[in-house]
Amino acid sequence: MPPSLVIKVTAGADDPERCNQGFTVAATAVASGVPVSLWLTGEAAWFAVPGRAEEFSLPHAAPLADLLAAVLAAGSVTVCTQCAARRGLTEGDLMAGVRIAGAAAFVEEITADGARPLVY
Repeated sequence: MPPSLVIKVTAGADDPERCNQGFTVAATAVASGVPVSLWLTGEAAWFAVPGRAEEFSLPHAAPLADLLAAVLAAGSVTVCTQCAARRGLTEGDLMAGVRIAGAAAFVEEITADGARPLVY
């Protein structure tokens, strides 16, 4: 089994290039057959809400909604518990297949054998 990537995106529309880079790497890894767990924290948490990724635009970049859909289809997407709470988000507010989990779950994923964490 190839090593897995645990990718944490900490920026949203407030830092569009950094945000898009994390989603691009996650979708590219999934397309390459690499197991991916994408964590949305800080302002990136909003992209787990239906319709929000479609509102994001960055010149010369793949649509964020398409990148997120690719990851959801073949990987996992998690929103940070505290980040969701600060934004008043519950699992009922999120896209199907997105979960809310906390630091303990993140640490468990990044310390698993073969896991490679990346933070954007």
